[in-house]
Amino acid sequence: MSFATTDDGVNLFFETAGTGTPIIFVHEFGGSHWSWEPQLNYFSRRHRCITFAARGYPPSEIPADVEQYSQERAADDVIAVLDATGVERAHVIGLSMGGFAALHVALRNPERVLSVLAAGTGYGAEKEHEEYFRGVSEQVAKNFSERGSKEYGPRYAEGASRVQFQNKDPRGWSLFAERLSRHDEVGASNTMRGVQMRRPSLYDLEDDFRVLDVPVLVMTGDEDDHCIQPGLFLKRTIPRCGFAVLPKSGHTLNLEEPELFNRMAAEFIAQVEAGRWGPRDPRADASQIMRTD
Repeated sequence: MSFATTDDGVNLFFETAGTGTPIIFVHEFGGSHWSWEPQLNYFSRRHRCITFAARGYPPSEIPADVEQYSQERAADDVIAVLDATGVERAHVIGLSMGGFAALHVALRNPERVLSVLAAGTGYGAEKEHEEYFRGVSEQVAKNFSERGSKEYGPRYAEGASRVQFQNKDPRGWSLFAERLSRHDEVGASNTMRGVQMRRPSLYDLEDDFRVLDVPVLVMTGDEDDHCIQPGLFLKRTIPRCGFAVLPKSGHTLNLEEPELFNRMAAEFIAQVEAGRWGPRDPRADASQIMRTD
């Protein structure tokens, strides 16, 4: 087993597969390093793929102090894993919590990033829902710590933006729910309180996003309601950003629609590596409907 050590002394489990231009995959709250198996199987044929378990997710260490969990640490942990693998620059692909981390890696360390794919990224970002999100996040943290992952994990897996996965692929969803039921209760509750509840809204980072010179693809499901408007915001704010919407899809995009996810991610990476993912053509004036001159 391979581990990276962070600047605050936390050991993070990681694994690698394949050779080529590096891609690091950053998992969501409901997943872990295992969440990216369909992507490792696909992309390791021509890329060096790296996946890791975030702090609080076995076999990585589980700090008992919630103050050791934050959005900044989540981004810095990605860099710690890249350092441990000897990778200078990588494509960064993240889902949900991992998508937030990927964007923050680009903001904090753009020189280490070839591109960012942020999927299912937006929960808690909508300003009108900030307090609601913090409240439900606190309840989720309590549920993990008081009811335990074995009881509560499958219930969490049946949320409003997860049932799409359950309906399309009951077998795959059952495996997802079973693995979620094995999450460490301390790690899950501390991650929810330290990372999810405290992270800044994407809208609060508008000035930073406007000057971010990194190719970005934002991907969301059309039934992942609280990620759609934040996705549009990122598209309209980040200069080199594209926006992909997957039809009849929820939150767990890389597992729910692995073939479509992989195809779109591969095309994005190919465009980036060909130097074809530039900023929007200034002639594409959003205020114009038709030319009249």
